[in-house]
Amino acid sequence: MKFYVIGDVTVDHLYHLRRLPKPGEEVTPTQASMKPGGAGGTISVTLARLGHTVTLAARVGTDPFAEYALSHVRGSGVLEGAIQRDPERLTSTITVMQTASGERAMISHGAANRQLDPAGLKVGDIEGSDALIINAYALTEGPQREYTLAAIRAAQGAKKPVPVFIDLGTGAVNKVGTSLLGDVIAADYLMLNQHELQALTGTGSISAALAQLGAAGAQRVVVKVGKMGSITWTPTETELVDAIRPEGQVVDSTGAGDTFTATFAHAVLNGAGMSEAARAANAAGALAATGIGAQERPITPADLAEVLPGVAVPAPAPAPKATRGRKSTAG
Repeated sequence: MKFYVIGDVTVDHLYHLRRLPKPGEEVTPTQASMKPGGAGGTISVTLARLGHTVTLAARVGTDPFAEYALSHVRGSGVLEGAIQRDPERLTSTITVMQTASGERAMISHGAANRQLDPAGLKVGDIEGSDALIINAYALTEGPQREYTLAAIRAAQGAKKPVPVFIDLGTGAVNKVGTSLLGDVIAADYLMLNQHELQALTGTGSISAALAQLGAAGAQRVVVKVGKMGSITWTPTETELVDAIRPEGQVVDSTGAGDTFTATFAHAVLNGAGMSEAARAANAAGALAATGIGAQERPITPADLAEVLPGVAVPAPAPAPKATRGRKSTAG
């Protein structure tokens, strides 16, 4: 399968703390690390490791962080033809502070990502894909937003329409608010967590929020509900899909939601129904959290078969080894 992914590429600075610091307080982490991250990078890497051909549209600087941010993207064989270099802005970085009890705080800067130049979009690449996957941070502002909206139009207007998967993000919803709904409601599959769902719709419950999405025209929604698993919704059916807890200690949730999104799309395009795809995604997100860093724990078809015995999520045939695409220098 061929996937086109639009989203951020970042360098993540991860700090594991006993507790989050108070204003003005200095604390010492129990563990600190620097890892490649970003929703676009993590979704792309996960799909490539599952055997798909993946093109990633993102923008990085010319600084040393750029090469590190792209290290797993390159190592997994993601095509780089739609990755742009920004001569003026830095590669995006994110600082994540989290505790063992689940408290979390983040500092992020869109930097080069938000300047993804729509002039570099090749409509034919979208039309030739089997699916378009977007993280909603790409819809928040700047040229990246225009690039992403143009890609959605290309997918929906293709001779053979390309299914669009859109994954929300807490930061994106907090920044844009309910006005983001108009950009994402026409997605073939809309994925978000409970907080994002209620903030996007301005409602106080999951049921009320889903009803509002249905009235607005949503067709398929997946709500991530943490330790409970996920909820799949269509205008005619709602199902709670239990969480899967594989062996291994949960050490870092960074990127788990992006891994969920990639695995859900992988399963759907391989013929799984929504509930089966959600089970596979629940398992993949949990597995991803057993490694430190968004892209450190590879998810393979064997993982999904082992964690989900009896659930048919056929693996794709291995993609032919692709040569690295020429990098765009759009400025």
